[in-house]
Amino acid sequence: MVLLAHIRNQHRLSQGTYGRRRMTEELNGLGLRVGHRRVGRLMKQNAIRVVITHKFKATTDSDHTFNIAPNLLQQDFVASQPATDGIGSSIAAPRLRCRGVRNL
Repeated sequence: MVLLAHIRNQHRLSQGTYGRRRMTEELNGLGLRVGHRRVGRLMKQNAIRVVITHKFKATTDSDHTFNIAPNLLQQDFVASQPATDGIGSSIAAPRLRCRGVRNL
């Protein structure tokens, strides 16, 4: 129980960022001889988890001042009838069939 108290204290001091390996190094530095598997098992049994923080990175700049390109192709993605655009029609390229060659 003394070890668990040390683990909880170090977890609080590290603001929840230490996993089992770094926690083991800290405990060994304090003079407690313990392995990382035991520390990991105690942390798992007592629901002591590492807090993972990811910083948000904006990848799209929607507030730009660039000119918007005109729609030169007048793209109309609505089909008036099925399969009139030639994509996926019933007349397709012939399938190539490969057969295995047996070495005798």
